[in-house]
Amino acid sequence: MYDTEYKRKFLVVIDETVECDRALTFAAYRVKRTGGTVVLMSVVQKPEFIGLGVEDVLRAEAVEEAERNLDVRLARLRDIGDVRSESVVREGEPSEEIERVIDQDRDIAILVLAASTSNEGPGPLVMHFAGRANDLPIPLTVVPGRMSDEEIIAIC
Repeated sequence: MYDTEYKRKFLVVIDETVECDRALTFAAYRVKRTGGTVVLMSVVQKPEFIGLGVEDVLRAEAVEEAERNLDVRLARLRDIGDVRSESVVREGEPSEEIERVIDQDRDIAILVLAASTSNEGPGPLVMHFAGRANDLPIPLTVVPGRMSDEEIIAIC
């Protein structure tokens, strides 16, 4: 007999970019179809030292903005329906924090990113993790940033 509680988690980095919605849509529809959980992760950069107390204010504002971004994406998951989710907010360098979360949560099975639609390349996280794909303990899925919801749903 097997465990009916499927624990596979799809890690999606949430930020202010349009393409993060592409990654979220892919992960949500995969989970909806195959089971598991979508983990929404937001990373807040550490503020530079400016003066006593100022860093705390900047940090609080950044965390508040990250939580607003997560709330918008959680509402999107509710609209999709029947998608289990978790959210994580970390402070630090995004690539380092993503790797730390992957190392700490053994149920995270896939990192889902979306490529930027910019002419400047696929984006810093995609470049970083694509360049280190052989070093990652899990697969990396890169969703083209120009895919529509319908195109994403069709392949999920």
